[in-house]
Amino acid sequence: MSQFNHSTAGLAETHEVFNQAPPLEGHNLYRTDQPLVDLVKREGGLWGESRIDALGTLLGQREWQQKGFQANNGLPQFHCHDRFGHRIDEVEFHPAYHELMALAIEHKIPTLPWTEPKQGAHVVRMALGYLYNQNEAGSACPLTMTFAAVPPLAKNSQVAGEWLQKLLHGRYDPANRPVSEKAGVTIGMAMTEKQGGTDVRANTTTAKPLSGNDYEIVGHKWFCSAPMCDGFLTLAQAPGGLTCFLLPRWRPNGDKNQFYVQRLKNKMGNKANASSEVEFRCALGWRLGDEGRGVATIIEMVALTRYDCMIGSTGLMRQALSQVVHHIQHRSVMGKTLIDQPLMQNVVADLCLEVEAALAMTGRVAYALDRSDDGFEQNLVRLTTAVGKYWICKRATSHIGEAQECIGGIGYVEESILPRLYREAPVNSIWEGSGNVQCLDVLRAVAKTPESIECFFEELERYQGQIALFDAYLNDTKQHYAKLQDPQYEARFMVERLAKSMQAAQLIRADNPVIAEAFCQSRLGELRGLNYGNLPLGIDCRAIIDRAMPQL
Repeated sequence: MSQFNHSTAGLAETHEVFNQAPPLEGHNLYRTDQPLVDLVKREGGLWGESRIDALGTLLGQREWQQKGFQANNGLPQFHCHDRFGHRIDEVEFHPAYHELMALAIEHKIPTLPWTEPKQGAHVVRMALGYLYNQNEAGSACPLTMTFAAVPPLAKNSQVAGEWLQKLLHGRYDPANRPVSEKAGVTIGMAMTEKQGGTDVRANTTTAKPLSGNDYEIVGHKWFCSAPMCDGFLTLAQAPGGLTCFLLPRWRPNGDKNQFYVQRLKNKMGNKANASSEVEFRCALGWRLGDEGRGVATIIEMVALTRYDCMIGSTGLMRQALSQVVHHIQHRSVMGKTLIDQPLMQNVVADLCLEVEAALAMTGRVAYALDRSDDGFEQNLVRLTTAVGKYWICKRATSHIGEAQECIGGIGYVEESILPRLYREAPVNSIWEGSGNVQCLDVLRAVAKTPESIECFFEELERYQGQIALFDAYLNDTKQHYAKLQDPQYEARFMVERLAKSMQAAQLIRADNPVIAEAFCQSRLGELRGLNYGNLPLGIDCRAIIDRAMPQL
């Protein structure tokens, strides 16, 4: 019997596991991202490098990577009543979600430019957000809205004084309590209604004046992101027209406000973040700005959330790319490591260019935000945000899909982060205005402030004379712009050209000829194909890939 057991024991193990990449963990997300290191220095954020470095170290650890998975696997659960029958409207999250939120707020992702308003603050905050999105993008939603709510709240400090103080200088406090009893607050947004969608002027929610800035709000919101935030910027029809309000979850006297969650949205991605449908049944709201000026009051918040969509999508693409370049240096096919195979080099170098161009464009907006008192930079932010939000967010979905294909079957299973990235990618294209909305916003911006397009072209012209393809593409773009016959019909064509021109300009500005030349050859020259992996001959693919390599 013992001889039989011995002879069959060897058959119990069918194979040895080899030719697999080790887990990508234990690395510093910042230090292993050379394009980001270069950008922080170039755009004036070097004073904050130790903060970025500290967060990059944490996010590269297995512990924090796992928290991202846990927050997405342990989905938010809505509880409308407690066990005694009291209405509570509470969303329960996995503990990892709260740990991630606390980490982000500790590192000042929602507050840094407002609490330390000096040159480079937006750049440092952009780098922090870009790293954070690589691990868990769902919780980035309330962080973004809290960040973006500061300008409209600051302009109405007589209403929002206590809120601002706890937002800017507090800590993460998820308790479902009145603001007066909390150590810190977060802010959400509720604008979209069933009948209007993007057309917020069609909103039917009403606001009845009570006294001073107090109003009674009745209506619904079809999308209310992060319903466990402490307050929400929302729009309602006051006697003087569409108006912006801060609507708290709790009234100042300690009573629950008439803010009722109807259900949570069952979304394709963005799972860690709770999105909801809500009703206001005579809820208390405080007016921000003048009656009838709701869109003008909230527009700065909207613009900053769109900018954060650029950051988020770039971060998602970077994480996908990191997984790919790590995989191909360890995986062999037909006796040759993938990173040494010419076709794989073509595809992956192309993916690298996409990320580096998106990062450069996003960094330029951050640089401009740090100089928002400059008229030129203001105009550049206005137009580049809409252009960048359209292009970068839209590119992310196809980029991450290609990354999955590079990794193969294990990039399609849920133990990999790739499926989560892929499901997450479309939300930034849809949220805060879809692609068409961004293109129409470009047209509106140009019509309302013609100097914005003048500043945009002036920025591009600064980098002429170095790469002939860029010069020709820019001149051709300006000619197309001057000859538009039906601007709305041609808007996507035009905005895409503006986006690629701006990305090329910023890569030239970054002074890395290998990257800038390759981008111009692949994006601005003769169309070689619509999919990734159509780089022309002569490009140093390995040099491009090495810049993106997350060395362990």
